[in-house]
Amino acid sequence: MRAGLGSDVMRVNPGLRTVASPYEDGETFVAMPALRLDAALVHMSRTDRLGNGQCLGPDPYFDDLFCEAADTAYVSCERIVDTAELTKAAAPQTLLVKRHRVTGVVEAPNGAHFTSCAPDYGRDEAFQKTYATTPWPEFAARFLAGDEQAYRSAVEDERACRPAVEEGT
Repeated sequence: MRAGLGSDVMRVNPGLRTVASPYEDGETFVAMPALRLDAALVHMSRTDRLGNGQCLGPDPYFDDLFCEAADTAYVSCERIVDTAELTKAAAPQTLLVKRHRVTGVVEAPNGAHFTSCAPDYGRDEAFQKTYATTPWPEFAARFLAGDEQAYRSAVEDERACRPAVEEGT
């Protein structure tokens, strides 16, 4: 990659090296060792029970690459569907995560909250503001100390306490 050339990135990251392009341009690039992940946890729009994952939104992020780079990969999804459903209404290129890289699958509706999982739901901007402005110990105790139902209840309680003006955000 070109990122890092001419900056302190190379000085503060001694594990990085420069390499010359093998082509006639001879351009210099920054190289780094491959990153290995112990585990990846990604969230998809739809998944079959085998681990084939489908992204129906406009941005697939890097979920498929995380699964490829990880020793084990777990996929949560909005809905588990039959394999045939994955190609019924959407283009095949939406099938990003391949079952051979997936260790386990779990159905977790609204599992990407407070971010988005288009077309199922958008970002919860007001809740992101709560996350960003609440001290971590307080946020964790309020939203993360219980099970999934406790989290959902706490989110609903938070929504009920918001001023009406914030609801549109």
